[in-house]
Amino acid sequence: MDIKERYLLTYDEQLRTDAETPSALRVSRWGPLRLATFAGGLGFITYRDLGGAVAADMPGLVSAALAHYRTDPEIYKVEWKARLHDASPGLPEALVALGFVAEEAESIMMGPLEGLCTNAPVPPGVTLRTVTTEDDVRAMSAMADEAFGEAVDTRQADALLARLDRNDGMELWVAEIERRMVSCGRLEPVHGTEFVGIWGGATLEAYRGRGIYRALTAARARSAMAQGKTLVHSDSSEFSRPILERSGLLKVSTTIPYYWRK
Repeated sequence: MDIKERYLLTYDEQLRTDAETPSALRVSRWGPLRLATFAGGLGFITYRDLGGAVAADMPGLVSAALAHYRTDPEIYKVEWKARLHDASPGLPEALVALGFVAEEAESIMMGPLEGLCTNAPVPPGVTLRTVTTEDDVRAMSAMADEAFGEAVDTRQADALLARLDRNDGMELWVAEIERRMVSCGRLEPVHGTEFVGIWGGATLEAYRGRGIYRALTAARARSAMAQGKTLVHSDSSEFSRPILERSGLLKVSTTIPYYWRK
C-alpha cells in the first residue's frame, strides 16, 4: 500500500464518520446515509459507503433522502457529497433525475501540516488575522461570495455566526490589504483525530497570484499545529490544488457536490 492508498484509507475510516459533521444541528440515518442539517438551511448527505447498493437501488435511496429534507421548511438547499472512489453505480443518473445539479469537481487533498508552513512568507502590505465579530464575519462571507462571482447570501454568514456561538473549534481567517478583506478561509479541527480541515478558501480575482492565499493557508496550518494536529485534508478547487501540491499534499480522490435547491 503506497502513501496515497494509506491516506485514502485513513480518509474513509476517520473522516467519513461523525467527524465529518461536528457542527450539524442534527443528524439522522437512512440506511447507509447520514442526513445532516446545518444552521442556515443547508442539508448535507454523506456516508462511509453505500452498503453494496446497485444501480437499481439508487433512485429509491436518493428519493428517500430528499423526502427527509422536503418536510423541513427551513431547508433551502441540499448537498449530496459524492466521491469518485466509491462503488456507486447509477448514482449520478439518479441524482440528476431527481433535480440535483452537479457542480465543479474538487480534489480531495491530504498530507502533513508542516509542509504548508514552508516557503509561505506574508506578502508586503498584507495582514492576516482571525475574525469573530458579527460585522467581520458578514464582511468575510460577502467577500467570499464576490470572489466566487455569486450574489451575497446572508445565510452563510448566519451559519458561521451560529457555529462561533457553539464554540466548536472552527477558526475564520482573513487576509487584508489596507483594511480591505481580499482572501479568507476556515480552519476546522477534527476532534479525536490527528486531522484538521482547511475549507472555504477564496481570494478576490485582482489579488490572486501574489502568494496571499498561500500565506493564509500557512497561518491556519501553524494554528492547527499549535493545537497538536499533524495532518490536513481539504477539498480543493483547481485554483488552490496546485498551491497545496507544492506544499506536499497529495490528491487521493475526487469529490463532486450535487445540489438540490427549493
